[in-house]
Amino acid sequence: QVQLVESGGGLVQAGGSLRLSCVVSGSGFSINAMGWYRQAPGKQRELVAAITSGGSTRYADSVKGRFTISRDNAKNLVYLQMNNLKPEDTAVYSCNADCTSSSNYLRRNVWGQGTQVTVSS
Repeated sequence: QVQLVESGGGLVQAGGSLRLSCVVSGSGFSINAMGWYRQAPGKQRELVAAITSGGSTRYADSVKGRFTISRDNAKNLVYLQMNNLKPEDTAVYSCNADCTSSSNYLRRNVWGQGTQVTVSS
């Protein structure tokens, strides 16, 4: 059983910073790409940032230059450093992992429960 648990959300003023963390627990799998998504009220979920197992990254245009995704493969952790936050960044942020089973090589897409980020103006 693979589980993802996020932490680090909260309330911050515009211009402030937050760092989100996501830890992957379980055994019998390998982690491929990981990503952070967000969903604001009344809007569709969107990809914020993603990182491959080799460290290649990509970002939504709206967060380029402000957010940084990183991962610690040894600890099965992925981070999202968010700087210069804006009110429009307010959303529930969820971690996602693309995992491959070590026993049958089937791939699974696993989601965390999400963490709220609120940016006040």
